[in-house]
Order: sequence, then C-alpha cells, then structure tokens
Amino acid sequence: MGPLQLRNRFVAAPMERNYCAEDGSVTERYIAYLGARAAGGAALVHTEAGYIRADGRGRPRQLALDDDRHVPGLRALADAVHRHGALIGMELNHGGRTTHPAVSGHQPVAPSPVPCRVTGGGLPRQLAAADIRRLVRAYGDAARRCRQAGVDVLTVHGGHGYLIHQFLSPVTNHRDDEFGDPTLFLRLVLKAVLEQAGPEQAVGLRISAHEGHPAGLSADATFALMEEVPLGRLDFLDISAGSYEAGEWIVQPGEWEPGLLAPYARRYRQHFGLPVGVAGRINSARAAARIVVSGQADFVSLARTLHADPAFPQRVLSGDAYRPCIACNRCIDELHDNQPIGCSVNARAGREEVENAAPHRAARARILVVGGGPAGMETARLLAEDGHTVRLLEAGLRLGGAFRLAAGLRQHPDYRRVLDWLEGELGRLGVAVRTEQSVDEEVLASRDDDAIVVASGAVGRGAAGLLPAGGGPREMFDVRTWLASGRRADHCLIWGADRDGVAVADHLAATGTTVVLVGAQSTLAPEVGRRAKILTVPRLEHHRGVRIVLGDEVTALEEQRLRVRTAGGEEWIDAPGPLLVSQGVVPDTRLLDVCLRRGPRLGVYPVGAADGAGDSLRQCFASAEQAVRALRSRR
Repeated sequence: MGPLQLRNRFVAAPMERNYCAEDGSVTERYIAYLGARAAGGAALVHTEAGYIRADGRGRPRQLALDDDRHVPGLRALADAVHRHGALIGMELNHGGRTTHPAVSGHQPVAPSPVPCRVTGGGLPRQLAAADIRRLVRAYGDAARRCRQAGVDVLTVHGGHGYLIHQFLSPVTNHRDDEFGDPTLFLRLVLKAVLEQAGPEQAVGLRISAHEGHPAGLSADATFALMEEVPLGRLDFLDISAGSYEAGEWIVQPGEWEPGLLAPYARRYRQHFGLPVGVAGRINSARAAARIVVSGQADFVSLARTLHADPAFPQRVLSGDAYRPCIACNRCIDELHDNQPIGCSVNARAGREEVENAAPHRAARARILVVGGGPAGMETARLLAEDGHTVRLLEAGLRLGGAFRLAAGLRQHPDYRRVLDWLEGELGRLGVAVRTEQSVDEEVLASRDDDAIVVASGAVGRGAAGLLPAGGGPREMFDVRTWLASGRRADHCLIWGADRDGVAVADHLAATGTTVVLVGAQSTLAPEVGRRAKILTVPRLEHHRGVRIVLGDEVTALEEQRLRVRTAGGEEWIDAPGPLLVSQGVVPDTRLLDVCLRRGPRLGVYPVGAADGAGDSLRQCFASAEQAVRALRSRR
C-alpha cells in the first residue's frame, strides 16, 4: 500500500462509535477500543471518520481533526495501535448537508441548498466558491495534524452522502459555477491532502460504488466520474456503497449476502491498478477468503465484524472459532440515537478500558447454570473461561431457548451463527451440558454446587384484556409457542406490533400466510431502531397479503373477525385464522424462586430475563457479564 506493507489483508474500517469527549477529543475508552482491535491482529486500524471543520461534525462525540490541540490525543491513539504492531489510519470527512445544528452548532453547508430529510438538519446554506476553497485547505490542515500525530494512512471519505459525495451527485449538486463540475472539489481535496502527507504515509480514497436509490449516482455513473479523478496519485481505494437516502447500502441488513459489494471492487481493481479494499457485510472467514482469492479485492474492510470480535483476524488466521457479528444493527441505531455504541453479542465492546483492569477471579468453584438460552450459555462460557467447573441444564431438546426460534425467521439468517459459536465454546471449555433436564426442588436437593446461575428466560404476557365477544372459541397462541409448534396456517391474526410481532408477521407473510397485524402502537416495532427494521417495515407495508391496523383499541374478538375503536368510531375487520399474541414478555421467576429456597452457600445469581433485564440478545450477554463479575467478587 504505497510506502507501507500490511501484515495481512484484514483492515479495521472507519466506524463511528461516539466514544470521544464532547469536544471531539480522544478518550481512554477510545484508546483501549482501538488498541484491542490492533491486538486482535488487524493490519490497519482506522479511527472513525473525523471532522475536518466544526460545521462538518455529524455526531456529538465524533472524533475531531479540526484543531491543533487534538494532535496529542491523536498521537495517543496512534501509539496504542502501534504498540500491537498494526498501522493506524484516519479518515478525513465533512458531513455537509447531513449535519444537524443541534450537534454541530452550525447551519449545515452543502454544494446546493438540498436538505437531508433523514437527519432533519434543515435547509443547508449553499457554499460560496471562496468557502469551498477554505474547506479544501481544512482537509489539508487535518492531514497535517494526522501526520504530526504519527498516523500511517490517510483516507479521504468520498462516499456515503457526505460533503465530497454531495459535490459528485446530481441530486445534491445543482451549481452553475466552476464547482458544478462534480469532481473538482474532490480533485482539489486530494491535491491538498497529498501535499500535506509525508513520504512514509499512504493516501487513499473511500467511495460509494453507487448511491443506492433511483435518483442518485448509479454504479456506471460513479465509475465514469472516478475516471476523471487522478487516482493514479493515490496508494489505494476502498469501495463501499450507499448514501443517507439509502442507508441500507452503507450498513447492510443481515438478510443480504455477505461480501455483496465485492463485484464493484473488482472493476476498480482491474481498471485502475491500485490496491483495492472492499466493505459490505464481510462477517466470516469464508466470505473474506472468497473475495481475496477471486481477485475482487486486495484487502477486506471490517467494521461490525471487529466490533463483535476484535480478535477476528487473529482467530481466522490461526483457524480458531470467532464470535460472529449477526448484523442485527443495534450498534448503528445507537449511533443514530447519539449514544456510545455497544454490541449485542459482545458486552465488552466499548468497555475495553474497564475489562483491561484484570478483575479479581474467585477461587475455583462448582457452578450450576440452569437454562440454556443465550444468557445461560454465555454465562457458562465465561465461568468456564475463569476456570470454574460448570454444568448447564436445559429443559428443552436443544440449547438456544426462544432465540433459536428467532434464528429461524427470514429477517435473522445469521442468528444461528452465534448459537453455533456458543455451543462450540461450551464444548471446547469442557462445560457439561444436559438437555431435556427439568430442574425442581428434588433435583436441587441432590446437588452440592457452590453457586447456581438461573437463566430461566421469559414468558409471554398472554392475552389478558383481549376477551372474546361471542362467536365461539378461537385458538390463541403466544407467538413463540406458535413458532415452536411448527404449525402452518393460511390466515392468522397477530395482536401486537412490537418487535416480535412484526418479525413473525414478516416471516409468515413470506411463506404465503395472509396476515392481519393489529397493535396499539402508532408505528411498527417502535422499540427497534430504523436500521434494524429498514427492510422489514417497508416490506410489510407494501405486502398485498398483510393488513396493518395501528393505534386502535381492540374492543371485541370473534372467530373470524375483530372490532377496533378508531377515531371515527368502531370498525369490524375480517381476521380469520389463529390468534398469535405478541405483548412482550415477563421474567419467568418460578425456577428462581425454587433456587432461592434451596440456594447453595455461595448464592443464586439470576441472568437474562430472570434478573429483570428483558429478553433481547444484548441484555442476555450484558447480564451474563454482570453475573460473572458478581461471582468474581465473592471469595
């Protein structure tokens, strides 16, 4: 890569995290996070996209590159990465029209006054030509600061709908002056950055291969523009896709094929002769190898994959198992909520500075884990890693609990991978697992464990308050019970438009079931972020076999129909078939109560739904960590 050589072909891609201080300066949290990714074997570790001028700031805790006072913090990041033998890269960016005054403190600026409806930032101010040239200098100044901080790689962000991309796109550049030339701003920025880069630094460009929506740049149009840019002066290209109007292409949903952007990268690699990297849901060793071996790209850019397992490169190269990213996109939705991001499958992501403190480990003990859902499995894994003798009992036929049901839905094809990984880890660590094993007071009385972890999961809230009004009995099932039964129906009524109800409705509609989805909610799955349901909600709303009734009160239920109260009165709706209820869950504390009555001398530790933390995967893994920390504190 220009003057540099990578130790392997794994690159930690720029990924915004909201880990900086409010003024954009580097924190110990950020240093520990990037250091963990370097220690995990990545050859090049990028920070997130840093803003080169204050009015280009898009997140409240985004990395700042706009002032010399940030150089010492940037150097601390570089030193942390270099300590582990990796290179560090900085991505230079300006948000343009995608910024919001409440975050940046400035009115958005853009090539033309075209607002970004997705961010709600309002009408941007059209940049004057003189200010555009000042922005060019700001990119150069940011590159100088990075060089002074010891940064190895400078990446100019030219995609994802940010400022440079806004000049490139006909959707956002309506100018009739010299900057109506879509590539002029990019050419000037690259020249300014190259002038400030040192001879030991590599300089590259990240682009969106296409904008992802009909009015935006197509793949061919983008490629034609890149032919007008002097890319031969660069050391590499990194290929992504999408814009804010097509966010699913920036951060791809779990339903899409891993490595789906690789064919676009091949075209650039063959034509321009530069080292080319590619992003796009590359979350397995197989996907990464396929891309490199086929000649589609020279390196793979990994973001969520390394967020889930910072040691992914090291584990892949040594043939070990790795914790998989399941593309649930909770991290991205937290980012857009302006929260520091976590990870559904890795409770330590973003907490590396705490975990590095080497917490006390309790003396070796015999520990019983009751319940084989994700919370129980993760707790057993962590305890076995701590050196305890662990037994896990599960009442069902297989491990995984209700999460295994979710893994069978069309929306979540990668969910099964985290269960496979957990099962493999339990085997590797010697955890004794027994399925089809119910636990009661008699079983507990026969054991001499030092501690019990209760991970008994949750149960549906049931259909309390939804009463039949004549018409005969109607079959009712909790959505989980229905999925577990394996039954099929030509028609069904789903009462509850929460996360689970929506996911089940989407899955059943795909298999040919006619669905009526009724919910008191005003929107579908309001507890789920936009990115996590970016495909599901539009698909349901446009499906001919799905009727959605939201915000109305159910007042009566008959065998073939139901009545709802609307603003205009009451209405009967045809809704044949079984009733599937999705009204959330409550902790199943029956086993916890039994264990507390017969608790062993080191105590009883609830995890997952049993400790009131709910039933989402994120909460399961987080509560497992909490239980293990509690056990470590006991001597």
